[in-house]
Amino acid sequence: MSNDQTSAGSPAPKPLRKPGSQIIVDTLVELGVDTMFGYLGGVVLPLFDKLYDAPINFIIPRHEQGGCHMADAYARATGKVGVVVATSGPGATNLVTGIANAMMDSVPIVCLTGQVRTDLIGNDAFQEADITGITRPITKHNCIVKNVKDLARTIREAFHIASTGRPGPVLIDIPVDVAVSMCEVTVAPEKVHLQGYRLKPHGHAKQIAIAANAINNAKRPVLYVGGGIISSGASAELRQFAEKANVPVTTTLLAMGVFDQTKPGSLNMLGMHGAAYANFAVQEADLLIAIGARFEDRVTGKITTFAKNAKIIHVDIDPSSISKNITVDIPIVGDAKRILKELTDAIEHRERIEWCARIAELKQKYPLAYDRNATTIKPQYVIEELAHQTNGDAIICTGVGQHQMWAAQFYSYKRPRQFITSGGLGTMGFGLPAAIGAQIACPDQTVIDIDGDSSLNMTMNELATAVQYKLPVKICLINNGFMGMVRQWQELFYNKRYSCSFLENPDFATVARAYGAVGITVDKKEDVPAAIKKMLAETGTCLVDFRVEPEENVWPMVPAGKSINEMDGIDIFQSMA
Repeated sequence: MSNDQTSAGSPAPKPLRKPGSQIIVDTLVELGVDTMFGYLGGVVLPLFDKLYDAPINFIIPRHEQGGCHMADAYARATGKVGVVVATSGPGATNLVTGIANAMMDSVPIVCLTGQVRTDLIGNDAFQEADITGITRPITKHNCIVKNVKDLARTIREAFHIASTGRPGPVLIDIPVDVAVSMCEVTVAPEKVHLQGYRLKPHGHAKQIAIAANAINNAKRPVLYVGGGIISSGASAELRQFAEKANVPVTTTLLAMGVFDQTKPGSLNMLGMHGAAYANFAVQEADLLIAIGARFEDRVTGKITTFAKNAKIIHVDIDPSSISKNITVDIPIVGDAKRILKELTDAIEHRERIEWCARIAELKQKYPLAYDRNATTIKPQYVIEELAHQTNGDAIICTGVGQHQMWAAQFYSYKRPRQFITSGGLGTMGFGLPAAIGAQIACPDQTVIDIDGDSSLNMTMNELATAVQYKLPVKICLINNGFMGMVRQWQELFYNKRYSCSFLENPDFATVARAYGAVGITVDKKEDVPAAIKKMLAETGTCLVDFRVEPEENVWPMVPAGKSINEMDGIDIFQSMA
């Protein structure tokens, strides 16, 4: 048979010669990428030239960090892989915070960075930086491509690694000479085959049986779930399991919405600023069922006293997370969605009348509360009114600090991927670019950035991006004139010595208008509802600057080194309830 014919007798496809930059674009399109974020620069111009004719919506931020956060939030909102591009040197290094943020929160993004020519690498060439070396500790995988023949395969592998198992960021560094080199490519894409990359989605049957038996026999069980439920797409399975087992559900910050918080079985968030009733329930539990969570310090408080009365089941796709922080009794390595289905089939319904009564008692005794009779604007009131006027249906993004905790406490989330925030890294400035990424991902939904003045100051330039792309992003600014959470710690632990935490802010509404957005200032409590109504009605970018009580604190609070049931502020709650 001729080499030019296949076994079926038809001519074999002739290889096509394409430059590396076109191979990149073609492979991205093949993988279903329709939206990208990033910033131009000399060594990525060959790629941008090919993007000119590509069926890909490209969003240019005002800073590479903002672009990385946009890709991150796009991934969180859709479940797809986010893609960001940056040039070499400072462009690539400006991605570092965004990459670390995605790594800590297990978000699937692929970062494409340009690099100087291969013959210049290591010679301190203009805008050269060893970005693979810099980002090795904060990526799931990274590599530099030095042969154009490896480009397509490397990109396919990057998407596979980023989106499978425990998701995370992958970086590909591409020298400019590789981007312009010609290569013969075949039409049929290669299948991804990674020799050393092994996933274990199936849980051990014996361990699942042991876990089911423990659940059936438990008197006071609590489900503690993390962002792995979202990554696995296991929200429906979680709800079915919780209903059949009749077990209350508490979540981490990143898992809010995986269980409908308006339902009686919800304990809301646990941990340092979690609901007091969630923390008490965990400490009183005789069985803690942890799924897709990693027992991080803001959740556990003092490790030696965390859930000390409970046997612990831990389900996670990442074996390195099991017994990393807390020693567990029944480990199960596998995919949360699959294992929840098997556990639901294996368990039996239990009424648990006494435990349900105790949960109800804790909720009644320790509600989330604040002074609703205050004449000043309380930040909690702003968020409650926002929840009321949006019917709890908006996608909420946040920066990091007090406003983030109030957004977690006073806006009830009904579905997964509705609350997008920086958890593990605690990245101030995340809120606005995240809202832009989420709005692009979900153009028909209301997207609101609940932000703090200190956080917004870090990435406020992305207002220009929102306006340029005519995005109806809403910024609900909780402006207290301080680095709020830092000030709270200074009040509680440093005798109110507010060293460097006070801010001289601009007039944010005027700044918003200068960018071409709508800007509104609210400094009276009675004006809050009308301002929110106007904000939600705007069809373009809108910022509302709420001048809130400057020394309001987030309660409850577990001080560092204390057990999660040793909370400050509980007496304040009870007096206000």
